[in-house]
Amino acid sequence: MTAILPVATGRATARAFGRKLRRYPLLGLLAVLASVAASVFAVLVPILLGRIVDLVAARGSTGELLGIAAWTLVAGLAAALLTGAARWLVAEWGARASADLREEVLDHALRMDSARLEAAGAGDVASRVTDDVERVTDATQLAADVFGALVTVAITFAGFATLDWRIAVAFLVVFPVYAVSLRRFLPQAERRYAVERRAVAVQTRSLLSTFTGARTVHAYGMEDRQSARVEQASRGAVDARLDATRGFLWFSNVMNYAEALGLSAVLFSGFLLVRADASTVGEVTAAALLFHRLFGPLGMLLFSFNDVQSAGAALARLVGVADLELPARAGVGRFDVRPGVAVVATGIRHHYLDGPTVLHDVSVEIPAGRSLAVVGSSGAGKTTLAAILGGVFPSTGGEVRLGGRPIADLAPDELRRLVGVVTQEVHVFAGTLADDLRLAVPDASDTDLQAALKLAGADEWVAALPDGLATRIGDGEHPLSASQAQQLALARIALVDPPVVILDEASAEAGSAGARQLDQASAALIQDRTAIVVAHRLTQAQTCDRIAVMAHGRIVEIGTPAELIAAGGAYAELWAAWHR
Repeated sequence: MTAILPVATGRATARAFGRKLRRYPLLGLLAVLASVAASVFAVLVPILLGRIVDLVAARGSTGELLGIAAWTLVAGLAAALLTGAARWLVAEWGARASADLREEVLDHALRMDSARLEAAGAGDVASRVTDDVERVTDATQLAADVFGALVTVAITFAGFATLDWRIAVAFLVVFPVYAVSLRRFLPQAERRYAVERRAVAVQTRSLLSTFTGARTVHAYGMEDRQSARVEQASRGAVDARLDATRGFLWFSNVMNYAEALGLSAVLFSGFLLVRADASTVGEVTAAALLFHRLFGPLGMLLFSFNDVQSAGAALARLVGVADLELPARAGVGRFDVRPGVAVVATGIRHHYLDGPTVLHDVSVEIPAGRSLAVVGSSGAGKTTLAAILGGVFPSTGGEVRLGGRPIADLAPDELRRLVGVVTQEVHVFAGTLADDLRLAVPDASDTDLQAALKLAGADEWVAALPDGLATRIGDGEHPLSASQAQQLALARIALVDPPVVILDEASAEAGSAGARQLDQASAALIQDRTAIVVAHRLTQAQTCDRIAVMAHGRIVEIGTPAELIAAGGAYAELWAAWHR
C-alpha cells in the first residue's frame, strides 16, 4: 500500500497554529478585547430586564423604569456593534494565520524530499494542498464564532454569579449530561474524521490517476476496471462521511435533551425560591434569560464539534506537511564555474519504493563542457539516470559529484543554479509570457528575455503575439503548442545560465517541424555546457560528443557516435533501424 504523509498530533497542531496566531499580536489583542466587551454588554441586557420586572412588580417610579430601559437599549446596541467587530477581528486574525500556514504547507510540498513525495503519491499531497486547505480556510469564520461563544459562556457564568446562587446551582444540572456525551463523542469523532480525511485522500489519488492516465486506460480497455476502482474509493469516502455524521446526530440529540433539562431546572428552582420569598421574580427572569442566551453559544460550541473535528483533522494533515524536515544540505558559498563543471557518477543503483532495482551499478563521467546522449528502449532507466545526475532525487546507492563535490552536499538553491533540467512534461504558468519566464530569474530585463527566447528559437512566434511579452498565456488564455511550451522551458534554462543542463526527451512531444526547431534550440543551449541528453531521436544523439546505450538499467555501450556505429553493436542496430 502507498505510504502517506504524516499527520500531526493534536498538541503539535495547536502549537503550530498558535505560532501563526502570535505573528499578529495587535490584531489578536483587539479581537479578544472586542469579544469580551461584546459579551459583557450582552449579559447586561437580561440582568437589566430582570431589574425592570422587579420594578414593575414593586410599582417603581416611571423615571427609574425609563432609565433602566434606556441602559438596556444602550447595552443591546453596544453588544450588537461589538459582536460584529469582534467576529470580523477574530476572522481576520484566523484568516491571516491560515494564509501563513497555507503558504508554508505549499512551500514544503514543493521542496519536499523527492523520495518522500514518491512514497506519498500525488493524491495525498494534492488533497492536502487543495481540499484540506479549503476546509481549514472555510473554518476561519467558524473559529471566529467558536471564540466568541467561548467568551460569551465565560461572561454569562459571571453574570449568574450576580443572581441567587441557588438558581445557578440548578443550572449546573446540565453539565453531567454534557460531560458524559462529550466523553463518548469526542474520541469517536476524532477517529471518524481522521478516517474520513484519509478516505478523501484515497479518492483524490484514484481520480488523479484516472485523469492523468486516461490514454493508458483507453489503450488497454481498462475503462470498466478503472471505473470500479474510482467507485470503490468514492464509496469509501461517502461511507466514512456518513459514519461521522451519524455520530454527530446522536450527539446533537443528547444536547437538545440537556438544554430542556437545564431550563426546566432553572424555572422550577426559581418557582420554589419565589414562593418561599427567597428570591425575586426579576432574578428568576434574568436567570432564565441568561440560560436561554446560553442556548446559542453553548449549542454552537457543542454542535460545532462536528465541523471543528473535521477542520481539526484537515489542519493536522497540513501541519504534518509543514513540520516535515526539508532536505538539509550543508553546501555554502558558490562554485567557481569558469572552467566548467564535470559530472561524475560512480556505482549508481536505484529502486522506487519496494519495487525492483531499475539502475544497476552505473558509472559514467561527463567532462566539463562536453555532452553525453543517453539512448535505449523504453524502461531501460534513461530518465531515472538523468534525474539522479541532475539532483532531481537521490539515488538509493552510489554517488554523484558535480565539479568534484558530492551532489548531496549542495544546498538546493545552489544545485538549481548549477543544473538546469528540462523534461518532456513542461508546464505553462498562468500570467503574461514575461511573468512565466521571470519565474526562473525574477530580475531579468526584457532584453534578457528576448535573448533567451531567441536562443530557444521562439523569438519569431513571440513577436507575432498580440501583446508580445505582455501576452497572457496559460489556462483559458492564449494557447501554446507543445513545441512552443518546450521552447519556453528551454528559454527559462537559458536565463538561469547553468553550467550543467539535463534534457530529458525535451522534444519528444513535438511534431516533426517543431522537433527540428527544438533540436536546434537544444543544440544551442548545450553549447559550451556540460550536458546529459536523453534522446528520443537518434539524430539528436548524433550531435552529442558521446553516446551511452542503456538496457535493463545498465550502460551496455558508450563512445562517440562514429565509434559506436563502427563497433556494430547495440547502437549500430538502433541507428540502422532508425534509418530504415
